[in-house]
Amino acid sequence: MSVIYSTLTSIINRISDEFHKSFLFSTIFSVLGFIENQWVSSFFKGLYPGENFLSFLNKNNILKNHIFNPLIVIFLFALFLILSLNPPSTSLVITLALAFVGFFIGSAIAPRYFLNKTTDSIVRFDRRDIYSIGFCLLLISIVFFFISIASVGGIPLLKPSIRYLLKPMFTMPVFLIIPATCMIASAYLKDYNDGKITRSQARFRFLFLLAIDCAFLLLLGYRTPLLAAFLIIIIIGFYGNIVSLWEVVVGALIGIGAIIGIGYFRSLGEMTITSSTSPFYTLQSRADFTLHVLNLLDFIGGNFGLTHGHMLASAIPGSDLGPRMMVGKLIAWRTEVTVTPTLIGQMVVDFGKVGVFVGMCLLGFILGIGFKIMQKTKDFFYIGIYALILTYAILGIETGILDIQVLFYFIIAIFIYFVCIKRSISN
Repeated sequence: MSVIYSTLTSIINRISDEFHKSFLFSTIFSVLGFIENQWVSSFFKGLYPGENFLSFLNKNNILKNHIFNPLIVIFLFALFLILSLNPPSTSLVITLALAFVGFFIGSAIAPRYFLNKTTDSIVRFDRRDIYSIGFCLLLISIVFFFISIASVGGIPLLKPSIRYLLKPMFTMPVFLIIPATCMIASAYLKDYNDGKITRSQARFRFLFLLAIDCAFLLLLGYRTPLLAAFLIIIIIGFYGNIVSLWEVVVGALIGIGAIIGIGYFRSLGEMTITSSTSPFYTLQSRADFTLHVLNLLDFIGGNFGLTHGHMLASAIPGSDLGPRMMVGKLIAWRTEVTVTPTLIGQMVVDFGKVGVFVGMCLLGFILGIGFKIMQKTKDFFYIGIYALILTYAILGIETGILDIQVLFYFIIAIFIYFVCIKRSISN
């Protein structure tokens, strides 16, 4: 496996180096370097609030030390359910209780029995390899962005109706900008930790990465991937001491506002609501609809499930129906629509209440082990990979973890964590 990794990273490093040497990219990085220097030494930067702004937040131990603990998934899931206009059924309450208990066991209890020795067993990754992989993924996503808008003959943000004409085979590679952002930001964090760049330079580069994500993802009219980029930057920055706690809190409020605002104006553009409707109604109605779907899926799944893994397998490219289309078929016999089933929707349809408990326990364990390794090592790569999987777990509260690329991120994380645990046991 190490030979394969070495060969692939050698090729990717060479590709990255060649692009960096090209006239186009040399010019781009020279311009960005100039802007960065101007920004770092700018008078206006001094007007920005410092780390001690809203210092009372630092006195809250939960916010300061546990704001991105894996248990935030349960908290946000519960909050999402509370937003619903109607209560869940009795059966679903039992399913949710099993889900929350399973996740708590997996994230807060099970990790205590692993990786309690030294950090020598933790696999280390080279900064250059991680940066080159992220850079190449960024190039791929940009290329497919232009292919996507060319295929529909316009920009979906400006013409919302053409968003539904976008082809998944073109848009899926665009979403590689998310792991690309994660890896490049992690590499910049490593540079900051090694003293190669200042905190101000690291902050500028994080902001620039986020600006790139906004430029491409917002133009396509997608808000979930944009929120993913936003979360990843905040989580990496927070654990890398690049982003302050008050910025995390303010960023969370901005993120919530963005979700409400984009949903509201998109609904206005599609004429599904009127301007007199409360902006919060779009969020409440979405939560209510998703909970209604989950109620139906819970009824269908029962205690031991109905599809027995077929819904999860339908995420594989080439399947007749994708997971969310399969949900549409199960609850309404409509295969032309995609329906979000929440984090546990797939689990309950495939394997019932038993599957929800086991699945949430496994998800909690992955996040719990990742959180533990990140805290023990403070390593740039493990901060990045934890930020990636936690981000998609949070977003999966509504959408579910069903996209093939997201499942692939979790598989990579599981493999790396398994290797670390195995090496720890062997030592």
